[in-house]
Amino acid sequence: QVQLVESGGGLVQAGGSLRLSCAASGRTFRTYAMGWFRQAPGKEREFIAAISWSGGSTYYADSVKGRFTISRDNAKNTVYLQMNSLKPEDTAVYYCAARRNGFTEVADTGMYDYWGQGTQVTVSS
Repeated sequence: QVQLVESGGGLVQAGGSLRLSCAASGRTFRTYAMGWFRQAPGKEREFIAAISWSGGSTYYADSVKGRFTISRDNAKNTVYLQMNSLKPEDTAVYYCAARRNGFTEVADTGMYDYWGQGTQVTVSS
């Protein structure tokens, strides 16, 4: 079992930045690849970014490439999502997720075993 606790969401103006954090506890954090997803009202949950267990591999959705950066600090059992140049269309509930090993089909929600509670990000125009 692993528990994911998110923080860092809030209200930011368009063009601004925000950093989300997801702290993991339970089974060793080093074992898991991590992903970030988001879901806006009335829309499906969509993939944002993923990072391998070592941090050596990352993958991003086209919609956030060049603006968002995923990273992890295994010593702190924490994964981050640095969000820059935020747009109103980035407004959503953001979720972190963990999967046991592997780094394939990373955009598929079904590949992840554990999910955080979500944190609201609102970008004003």
